[in-house]
Amino acid sequence: MANKSWVVLSLVLCVAVAVAVVSASDPGLQLIFVLGDSTADVGTNNFLPTSMARADFPHNGIDFPCSKPTGRFSNGLNSADFLAQMLGRKRSPPPFLSLNATSLRKKRFSGANFASGGSGLLDKTGKTSLTLMKFGTPMKTPVVAPSGNQKNVVSLTDQIQQFATVKKNLTAIKGGRRVTNKSLFFISIGSNDLFGYYHSNSSIPKEEFLSSLMLAYENHLKSLIDLGARKFGIISVAPIGCCPSQRIHNTTGGCLEGLNDLAIAFHARLDALMLKLSSECKDIKYALGNAFEMTINVIQNPFPFNFTQVEAACCGAGKLNAESFCIPSAKLCSNRDNYLFWDLFHPTQAASKLAAVTLYTGGAQFVTPINFAQLAKA
Repeated sequence: MANKSWVVLSLVLCVAVAVAVVSASDPGLQLIFVLGDSTADVGTNNFLPTSMARADFPHNGIDFPCSKPTGRFSNGLNSADFLAQMLGRKRSPPPFLSLNATSLRKKRFSGANFASGGSGLLDKTGKTSLTLMKFGTPMKTPVVAPSGNQKNVVSLTDQIQQFATVKKNLTAIKGGRRVTNKSLFFISIGSNDLFGYYHSNSSIPKEEFLSSLMLAYENHLKSLIDLGARKFGIISVAPIGCCPSQRIHNTTGGCLEGLNDLAIAFHARLDALMLKLSSECKDIKYALGNAFEMTINVIQNPFPFNFTQVEAACCGAGKLNAESFCIPSAKLCSNRDNYLFWDLFHPTQAASKLAAVTLYTGGAQFVTPINFAQLAKA
């Protein structure tokens, strides 16, 4: 049986999280920058009034200090918080949109979190009515995306531009190449793109769609490389067909294998992409986590990991507690540490903690060619 922490890396289920670690002016201190989607969002979408992907209300945050709903799609902390703790912080840095010019000058400036619930590799992900359906009543009522300059999500393209702005300002303040020297970028994204494609019944062939995702991924990575990034920790897509929100589409309550097949193919292509980029740019170092294999292992054998429920959500309503989001009137479980899923898409705090440990210290069965801790020291 694999080590418990290895397997649970995948508990970034249906997610996408990205963390960039950048050396600060103090050589003993690291700035942390988080990019990704809802499992890494610590309040970005709170600043988007028209966003349908928000969690700044109960029961979210019930296990956060003072039971505060912060915008995290969790009963407490998420994987970005636990990764930040492993890097010496109390939790994830604050949302980029909450910062001001003074923040960058503070001696204890810890970085910024750019992650936005609903974002994906494609700029259109999270902006169409189809993608947004999953954040409200996903199987019933479409959500109309707002027009004009209103935003439902901050796209990955925009997140990278926000990072570029922070880098420029920090360089001006602190000088030289310190801002990007020995930077470490952790990235996990793609689930929302796969959800959108699968549920749209698109006429675009599967292979063509996956190729478009990899082209987008390559362009994003090259943008980060242009900004000085050389070390990447990548998490592929978990078996998202096993999320509670997807199981209720299956009359048996089982996983949607069509979605899982997309996740498997996504990992294979991402593996090839990272090999390609590392051969083209010899100073790139990377670690790639196979979230699919890890998650399937824990779902198929949950008890060694202290999970007694891996199909239903802790907070929600209806079948598998997955027919609505976690809102104040939702049904809430009491044994939250025994649940894999907090709501219809996202992991519990317990799952996120184990995921972060695995991400950082996992073995070669699930993370190649090195794990994230080794990458950080490389």
